Amino acid sequence: MYIVDDGIKLHVELEKPENAPSKMPLVIVIHGFTGYMEEEHIVAAAKACRDQGYATLRVEMYGHGQSEGEFKDHTLFKWINNAIAVIDYAGTLDFVTDIYLCGHSQGGLTVMLAGGLKHELIKGLIELAPAAMIPELSRKGELLGIKFDPNYMPDDLEVKPGFLLGNNYARTAQMIHIEDAIDKYDGPVLIVQGTNDYPELMESAKYAADRYKNCRYVEIEGSEHCYNGYIPQMTEAIKDWLPKI
Repeated sequence: MYIVDDGIKLHVELEKPENAPSKMPLVIVIHGFTGYMEEEHIVAAAKACRDQGYATLRVEMYGHGQSEGEFKDHTLFKWINNAIAVIDYAGTLDFVTDIYLCGHSQGGLTVMLAGGLKHELIKGLIELAPAAMIPELSRKGELLGIKFDPNYMPDDLEVKPGFLLGNNYARTAQMIHIEDAIDKYDGPVLIVQGTNDYPELMESAKYAADRYKNCRYVEIEGSEHCYNGYIPQMTEAIKDWLPKI
């Protein structure tokens, strides 16, 4: 199944809980940088939401998974537009009573930004190891440990072996300030963060949690970025926070 955003097809998977009622809330679930919807932690997060009685809509963003667009050309601006298009689509579904957003890493940052933009339409936010540090690090001239001149960037950055990223990614990220989105959102927020994650990411996730008006911050001792070996703890945190339907 695909949703079209400005001519780009986004691959999505809509699933409902067992014995689903005619009406129910929906959680939009977004993967992270270089990720896709079938990663173990993304599938597990979506299932945790369905176990609570929520429908889920997993989304593969621009340049990722089976969605259109080249990875090299993706930016946070494009992902924000993708998120807006998916939220608008969810609003047309006649069974949906409320919309929640859930995202991991760069998907968590996208959820943070989209939550501010669509604040009156979003019932709650689940941010799994949100990469809230990306804009600030881009302003300083750093992405995934790669240093560059923030004012005179190279055309491309090899952020992972085999993954080239155009400099428009960093240019647009520099223009984003997470405080604008955080301050705009008054609803409930869950942030789940492992203690063995990247230090800059952990610091920015805690900063976001402290700045939100209504946030539960859950640390998973020993977990790294994708919760390998700690997925049950991550899903339990979601279930403890998300009201059962």
